[in-house]
Amino acid sequence: MSDSQRTLILHLATGNEVVFTLSPKSAKSIKPRLPVLMASGGVDTLELDDGNTVAVNFGHVVAAHLDELPSHVRVYGSANRKVSGFGV
Repeated sequence: MSDSQRTLILHLATGNEVVFTLSPKSAKSIKPRLPVLMASGGVDTLELDDGNTVAVNFGHVVAAHLDELPSHVRVYGSANRKVSGFGV
């Protein structure tokens, strides 16, 4: 997997989109498990690039994919941000 594809983009049933920058370890770990998590509606805890963790309930996710970081979105967990966690 390309190191640049560490952004997990979740399209929620509510119509919203949530974007997380994953740690390299989490990105590598979730890629083969993503179809199973989506099919089962499972819950998984992921490590973000800034060292924080987030629990995702895939039962509320309509679509999910790993991609490069889009330039136009608010992203959670990016180590390049000045604030940690979910601060704006």
